[in-house]
Amino acid sequence: MQRYLGKRKVLRIYISNEDRYDGKPLWEALLSVSQNEGIAGATVFKAVAGIGAHSQLHTFNIWVLKQKLPLVIEIIDTKEKIDTFLQATKDMIEEGLVTMSDVEVLDYRHPKFTEGK
Repeated sequence: MQRYLGKRKVLRIYISNEDRYDGKPLWEALLSVSQNEGIAGATVFKAVAGIGAHSQLHTFNIWVLKQKLPLVIEIIDTKEKIDTFLQATKDMIEEGLVTMSDVEVLDYRHPKFTEGK
């Protein structure tokens, strides 16, 4: 579908799996806002290790029940849609890193959008 193709922005939000907002995981709250704002795509990646702003290593340990691991939420859409999302979520992230860069969407395939072609 043409709506998804072309020059877009990719927003990356680096947080922890332990971060919370309004009693639920922050990543879940952010995805909920992205859905409500009609964002074209959002994915949460769980990292196996990372070093944050405090230079502490956060890594997976099979012997530890509760683990603080890095998460990356990646959102792709137009600059205008991402700016609206950022405005709606500006008070949700207490600690983390937010970046935005250019990306070009070359192809998007989904049965809902490709039937009848």
